[in-house]
Order: sequence, then structure tokens, then C-alpha cells
Amino acid sequence: MRPSSESAVRDPIGARSIVVVGIVALAVAMGIGRFAFTPLLPLMLRDGAIDAATGAEWAAANYGGYLIGALTAGRMGRHLARNLQIALVGVVLSTLLVAFMQAPVIQPRVAGAILRFAAGVFSAWVLVLSSSWCLVELTHEGTSHFGAWMYTGVGIGITLAGALAWLGGLQAAWMLWLELGLLAAIGTAFVIKTMPRANAGVALARAPGRSDAPAGHADLVICYGTFGFGYIVPATFLPALAREQVSNPLVFGLTWPVFGIAAAVSVAVVARSLSNSPRRRVWAAAQAFMAVGTGLPALTQSLWSLT
Repeated sequence: MRPSSESAVRDPIGARSIVVVGIVALAVAMGIGRFAFTPLLPLMLRDGAIDAATGAEWAAANYGGYLIGALTAGRMGRHLARNLQIALVGVVLSTLLVAFMQAPVIQPRVAGAILRFAAGVFSAWVLVLSSSWCLVELTHEGTSHFGAWMYTGVGIGITLAGALAWLGGLQAAWMLWLELGLLAAIGTAFVIKTMPRANAGVALARAPGRSDAPAGHADLVICYGTFGFGYIVPATFLPALAREQVSNPLVFGLTWPVFGIAAAVSVAVVARSLSNSPRRRVWAAAQAFMAVGTGLPALTQSLWSLT
């Protein structure tokens, strides 16, 4: 029997492999590209590499880059696999280059902000493109219900990056940037090797009349924006706040891996046990938990409230 035209251009790798590619891509993009700065901020402050004002500027630059990346990612859907791989390489380079800002000819305040902005753009591209690629491939496999599992990659990436910074907290911060960049490179190489080359040009399918504009999706934008209020403060300053309580990096550095583990486990619980629950109730419960977790350190300045 002659293969169909679709099977001739597609090279199926199986639902599990598709999900693993998504997990690794998000671990690289979010755990390192988006949030590597979080566990390293208190260590850079300790080393005198930056001051608090510069740290805030770097964080703001990353947020701005993430917004720009989210707004432009929709225009990159024509070649999902190729553009996803390019974005992952961008995450690797923007992470590795931070390690080389110790050179006296480089102005770390400006250069760091530029690199963090670029990392934000690349991270948003990976989030959107990897989600699209995985969902398209899982739909072809008839296993789209596995799609939620790929988002455990965010928590897994945070956990790995946090554990590296925690266990290596006695090293200089620039060395940890280098190690995280190399870890991102390993994950990127895995994704590039695992993704099937035969369908590298598969584009995101669009419904008739649809455009890149977010018209009609204001509710989704509001929901995701509200989510940002709940996670952005701890996701940026949690280890730095913990350092104010305990100066030992083996203690304050543990808060970030714990954060990542909680993120990964929560996604797994929703994917496994709450997939049939009313989405609005799940969302509301999650928002309530985040509100408590974000507000608790403002009520009591202690290490337990941060963890």
C-alpha cells in the first residue's frame, strides 16, 4: 500500500516523545531563559556584580522582552519547528553571554539589560511556538489530551536551574550563568535532534478568517494578565527576599527549587485529576492560592512564609 501524502511528509515520533520535546523546550525557555536571573540575583548582589537598582532594570527588561515576544510570536507560526529551534538557540546565547560581562570593556548595566530583554523575547517565542508545535503534532497523533503535560516543563526547568544555583551557590555568579547556559545548550540540542526533520516546515493551522490580532480573546488576555500579578513578584524576588532572612546560600537558595517543584506538581495534578473539572473553578482556586502566597511575606517577614 502506498503511503498517504500526509505520512510522506510527516515523520511521527509518538505522543510521549512529542510531550518530552515540549517539556524540555519549556524547561530551557522558562526555567533558564525567563527565570535564570531569579536564583542568581542574590548571588550577584553578594558578589557586587550588580546593585539592586540594576537588578530591577534587568528584570524589567526581561518583562518587556517577554511582552514583545508574545506579541510577535504569532507571526512566526509558518515554520513552527524551525523558528522554535532558532528561539531556543537565542535563549542559549543570551544566557551564556551574561557570563562574559566580567570583561572591563563591557558595561554590565546596559549589556545585561539588553541580554535579559533578548532572553525575554526568545522565551516568549519558545513558549508560544513549542505549545503550538506540540498541540499540532498531538492532534495528528490523536492524543491532544496529553498536551497539558508539557507545561510541567516550566516547573521542571525552574527546579533544575534553582537546584544548580542552590548546590553551586558558593561559586561566583558568573560561573553559574555559564553553567546554566551550558545546561540550556544540552536541552536545545536534545530538542533539535528529537524533532522530526521531515515535518520541520509544518505550520500552525488557522481557522478561516482568523488573524494574529487578539480580538475576541480579551477574556483570555485578562486571565493570563491576572495570573502574572500572582507569580511575577515571587518569580523575580523570592530568593533575594529569602537572603534577607538567612545569608547562607544553601538555605535561601532552596526557596527557588521548592517553587519549581510546586509548579511542576500542580500542573501534573491538574492534567491527571482535574482535567474534567470546571476550568473557571480551577482557575479561581489557583488565583486564590497565588494571592495568599504572594501576600503572606508582606504580613510576616520570616523564611517559612517565603517557602
